[in-house]
Amino acid sequence: SKNISVAELSLPGSRFPLEGASDADIGSNAQLSYTLSPSEHFALDDKSAGENLKSLFLVLTQALDRESLSEHRLVVTASDGGRPALTGTVQLVISVLDANDNAPQFNQSVYKVQLPEDAAEGTLVARVAATDPDEGLNQEFSYSIIGSVPVSQRNAFSINPRTGEIRLTGTLDFEDVRQHELQIEARDKGTLPLSGHCSVILEVLDVNDNAPEVWVTSLSVPVPEDAALGTVVALLSVSDRDSGPNGRVRCAVRPPSPFGLVATFAGSYSLVLREALDRERVSEYEVEVRAEDGGAPPLRASRGLRVPVSDVNDNAPAFAQAVYTVLARENNAAGAELARLWARDPDEAGNGRVSYSVWE
Repeated sequence: SKNISVAELSLPGSRFPLEGASDADIGSNAQLSYTLSPSEHFALDDKSAGENLKSLFLVLTQALDRESLSEHRLVVTASDGGRPALTGTVQLVISVLDANDNAPQFNQSVYKVQLPEDAAEGTLVARVAATDPDEGLNQEFSYSIIGSVPVSQRNAFSINPRTGEIRLTGTLDFEDVRQHELQIEARDKGTLPLSGHCSVILEVLDVNDNAPEVWVTSLSVPVPEDAALGTVVALLSVSDRDSGPNGRVRCAVRPPSPFGLVATFAGSYSLVLREALDRERVSEYEVEVRAEDGGAPPLRASRGLRVPVSDVNDNAPAFAQAVYTVLARENNAAGAELARLWARDPDEAGNGRVSYSVWE
């Protein structure tokens, strides 16, 4: 038996010397010829074999692939020229030496995963796996993240170079980035290293982490106390950065009277007058617009509005008495005070300033 090592990347036509057989006879009884057991990859070169030739060559006829067959077992038979011919055999054990001709291969080209946006730092995102059919250092490889979309989120993830575990090292925000794509590489440790690649697509799931927001885009105050019903007092904009039910907002106004909300289009409302005003009864309202989303549990927000009511001259002066009976001395001098009268007007400023005159 003879052991032979052949490199996997040896080119067809490569020759490997073999030790020939010997025969103690002489003449034709010592003339040797050689045959090789059937093989797709090897043949014998014994064309020059002669009386004094003690060696021959094994010739590679077809490229080898260690990953398909790592060892070839062949038999070389030597026959002499006698009658009958005598033979001798040697077994060739041909070991194919590995070459780094296989890149690491992932079991999936694309990994798709989902995580809620409130996932904690250290959460396992995915576990990628690759294999390499080579052996030794050619088979050993390490994982790394070589790219991400968006690029700004590259540091939000890390990968264990040995196990392929990808973990969260930052925070996710559905409202900022809804999908992350990571490019993963597995690179072996061969002299001329080869690498394989895959993608990890992470879909971020929305969590109700944003409360509604309410803005006053227009405010028409003060409101005259004789304003007609339906008068628009303010325009408001309501939004929620979440999506789905988490971003669906309901609005209400407190107190409900004398104002109400009318939805004009998505996310916009008008604060309108629903009941008549009376400044002399209530001169100013503190109105609160409340917004609540559809999350579980819901998040809320509110916005306060100060709505003063402006005066209208809708009240006549009123005396304390309809009739005053005055007693006057007949000898009073001109300019003497006969009586003191007082009238009140609940309006304000000029509308409530009273002047007096004798009508009759």
